[in-house]
Amino acid sequence: MNLALVHSRARSGVRAPAVRVEVHLAGGLPSMSIVGLPEAAVREAKDRVRAAIQCAQYEFPQRRITVNLAPADLPKDGGRYDLAIALGILAASGQIPLEPLRDCEFLGELGLTGELRAIDGVLPAALAVADAGRRLIVPAGNGAEAALASQVEARTGRTLLEVCAMLCGRSELPLAVAPPLQRAPCPDMVDVRGQAQARRALEIAAAGGHHLLLIGPPGCGKTLLASRLPGLLPEASEAEALETAAIASVSGAAHGRGLDPSRWRQRPFRAPHHTASAVALVGGGADPRPGEISLAHQGVLFLDELPEWERRALEVLREPLESGRVTVSRAARSAEFPARFQLVAAMNPCPCGWAGDASGRCHCATDAIRRYRARISGPLLDRIDLHIDVPRLPPQALRPNLPGGESSADIRARVTLARERQFARSGKTNAQLDQAGTAAICRLSERDQGLLERAVDALQLSARSMHRIQRVARTIADLAGSEAITTAHLTEAIGYRRNDAATSGAR
Repeated sequence: MNLALVHSRARSGVRAPAVRVEVHLAGGLPSMSIVGLPEAAVREAKDRVRAAIQCAQYEFPQRRITVNLAPADLPKDGGRYDLAIALGILAASGQIPLEPLRDCEFLGELGLTGELRAIDGVLPAALAVADAGRRLIVPAGNGAEAALASQVEARTGRTLLEVCAMLCGRSELPLAVAPPLQRAPCPDMVDVRGQAQARRALEIAAAGGHHLLLIGPPGCGKTLLASRLPGLLPEASEAEALETAAIASVSGAAHGRGLDPSRWRQRPFRAPHHTASAVALVGGGADPRPGEISLAHQGVLFLDELPEWERRALEVLREPLESGRVTVSRAARSAEFPARFQLVAAMNPCPCGWAGDASGRCHCATDAIRRYRARISGPLLDRIDLHIDVPRLPPQALRPNLPGGESSADIRARVTLARERQFARSGKTNAQLDQAGTAAICRLSERDQGLLERAVDALQLSARSMHRIQRVARTIADLAGSEAITTAHLTEAIGYRRNDAATSGAR
């Protein structure tokens, strides 16, 4: 037999399309060519594979070897096909049997000694292999990640020789085992002193999945509050956690990211520095990788010092805030990544940070304040549901012997009940309701509808802001266990948009 077929998987965004590694041996001068749109790292596999086969004490065929990676129009990158190519050569030359290859898929980069090295994007591949009904063979370094896909039989090997021994029936590879689940402790709300309105807004944001803007002077506790939001969110479902983990898996350990299999159930909290570029936020590169907004999927994205961000970087957030997805398009390829994150932003009210403070220490000119706030576009502010003032507290309120507020666990219990009501009603959080869903679920009485319309006129808000006020009011009603939105719920929701009008008026 001069032809062998081995199954593998490519990486395309968070998908793992099937790749058939076809190896053909023919007469002629000894050579090896790889076709099927391989990139540089794949073309270099011929040297790694030759050395690995020889170090494993197998014979490298002195024939004309053609390796085809099908489908031919799918770009192939990285060293993930090394193991499949090596096994295809050995099977085509009759050194290992062909039959066991049919029910398995293989991923792994080979070292020159035949060692199997870990690769990126194993979790999406494991989920796809489970759907295909095959077994998965991966390097030992990827075993914990592959085991998160509980529906697939994943086995791990340390060397090419071990994998060949398994295929020849001489031994069996160990099953991939997921590590014990660990949970990093989340900062607790009990540490927050005062700030009753901000605490209330944080609870509403957690309950409905709403975006939040905190405005206040330096040191008033904006970052402290934002860091407590993950501890208020309900635990992610297995499907949500797997989707988030798959994004982390393809982000690449080489980029300082990657997936920690022991904490895959934990909602992400991403806090990039304000010097981050638009590409860092949305993702990109010649081989598209997810950015911060995708790495925050099903979690929290915290942007501190919002006016200090580059305007172009902030504007890329507008579409993902609405759609929950982002498409990264490049000349050679494009990839779509989920980006259903919850935005929490913080900013000072003026360049010096003290505008509106009771101390009167702000001496910024009106034009300077207007220019500072104009760094954030109106369309972006329009997409943030809650705009909250966080005042400076007097030093007496910060004494360590004073009793703290409610704990995160107590608040999370109310948030979880509110979300259960939302999912039972519409299958999604209130923040994700579209216009039709808002009209059907966030109905107001005739009197309250008139109140909302008068508030929208007085505050000069957009139609989008009006719908967002209705959704926030529905979340407040859910927290209160109310079937209908009352006037009290609506007026509280309107109060959270007053800073939106003030900021826009400063332009």
